Amino acid sequence: MNTVKALVKKAKKGDGEAFVSLIKQYEDVLYRTASRLLNNDEDVADVMQDAIISAYEKLYTLKNEEYFNTWICKILINKCNSLLNKQKNISVINDHKLIEKVDDEFQNIELEDALNSLNEVYRMALILYYIVGLNIKEMSEFLKEPEGTIKSRLSRAKSILRNNYYKNEGVIVYEIRK
Repeated sequence: MNTVKALVKKAKKGDGEAFVSLIKQYEDVLYRTASRLLNNDEDVADVMQDAIISAYEKLYTLKNEEYFNTWICKILINKCNSLLNKQKNISVINDHKLIEKVDDEFQNIELEDALNSLNEVYRMALILYYIVGLNIKEMSEFLKEPEGTIKSRLSRAKSILRNNYYKNEGVIVYEIRK
């Protein structure tokens, strides 16, 4: 975490290399988050690029360097939501994705379908917790909701998945992180 703070401080002073290093550290998390919210790879790439540019331009507004991950994820999610609002076309899953997947990844497709079927607040809770890696307190601050509400949403989301998709198996949480 100290290296993140140091890199953020350097980037705030105009060090482009430090900012690139920060982005490289969080690139995978950003990609997974955007790909869970959007179903089109081109949209994911556009939103990621938009979010990174916005983060670079607004880096001076980040008050606490240790929350860089939360801050840039919030920018990314806002960009995703903005794109979705423009499109007004939320598809559950693209058919060509099903064709491209091999048998090993069938569970990932099932999980993606299960996540897409959830109410937006439950899906967002799972994404922020398991993909972005925020803790309950950070999620509470990010979503401006009480911690109890966040815990409740996570519990209900897992319960819905367990009851509707994984009745005999239990929810496989580590699959969400892939």
